[in-house]
Amino acid sequence: MGDKSESSNNETLVSKLDISNPLYLHPSDSSTFSIINVKLKGTENYGVWANAMKLALQVKNKVGFINGKCLKSTNDEVLASHWDRCNSIVLTWILNSVCDELYAGQVYSESAFDVWEELRDTYDKVDGSIIFGMYQNINSLTQNGSSVSDYYHKLSTMWKQLDAMLQLPSCSCQASKSFNDFNTLIKLMQFLMGLDDAYQPVRTNLLTRDPLPSVKAAFSIISREESHRNANGSSKTQTQNVGFVAKTNQFQDTKKGIYRGPNPNLKCTHCNKIGHTIERCFEIVGYPQISKPRTGKFGNQGTKSFSNNSNGSNFGKANASSNSNNVSLTPDQISRLLGLLGDKTDEGPQAPNLGGFTHKENPGDW
Repeated sequence: MGDKSESSNNETLVSKLDISNPLYLHPSDSSTFSIINVKLKGTENYGVWANAMKLALQVKNKVGFINGKCLKSTNDEVLASHWDRCNSIVLTWILNSVCDELYAGQVYSESAFDVWEELRDTYDKVDGSIIFGMYQNINSLTQNGSSVSDYYHKLSTMWKQLDAMLQLPSCSCQASKSFNDFNTLIKLMQFLMGLDDAYQPVRTNLLTRDPLPSVKAAFSIISREESHRNANGSSKTQTQNVGFVAKTNQFQDTKKGIYRGPNPNLKCTHCNKIGHTIERCFEIVGYPQISKPRTGKFGNQGTKSFSNNSNGSNFGKANASSNSNNVSLTPDQISRLLGLLGDKTDEGPQAPNLGGFTHKENPGDW
């Protein structure tokens, strides 16, 4: 009966722990998950991992287990046993957030404080080479076509990492203020130097201001300029696309008006070709003046020579059959033309070209 009563008193004592007590465990405080998403790989990311782990442990009120402030009770076995439980949970949180290689070397440890100190002594190495590499990455970072927001956040992340390594003074003395102002000026120059050349006018405007703006103010101005350019570029692109489509449709409509192709529903019974009927066959009605006669079965009937014809009626028939100019002449008009041609022949060796025929001899000899 005495053992049961003591056990009940111990449980009551643990359950009455205040939420502000480092030994208090919330029902969600389990050792089966990792409290941060960053995996410790070594020196290259120890600073980020350590800061993330401190923040998470601060939320859980368990920072005292890694800085040595929360000590194990030596006069209360119940609290000492509960301290061992809390220590094991914090230790598993640390082990769950390291890579597999580091996990195998620390899994046999029993104290969260000892593991934390060993990891800090091993990987928290800040020397000249690390600072040089960080400065080199900051000064070589450029926008390179990315958005201003992405470029600024990458640069800001590296600035914070460098400040954590250097542990800049945070006091309120004049020397500290002057140094922080100088550090802010350097960051402004690094941000402006990495911008694309498209922001040269805005950059010049910022550098000529007195006093110079802060880095955040410069980022805000550049971001607004980027949004303005994107809006104008999108509107201009849409206008160009609409104009291109309109011109394309106009060209297609014009092209359709110029050439429609032969009508497959029409077929000439004379030449057996599609696209026209016998009433419009060039081989019967004659070729237009701009068209070239086709040679073939019926020869060049449109420009037939009349050297064997000696009367005006035959010439009229030939001229009517050619139909090059679509002009019909009466026999009286043809006789007058022949008289005029005779007069011209007597006056000179050359005669005019009538209807595409060259006159070299006396019409009476036709």
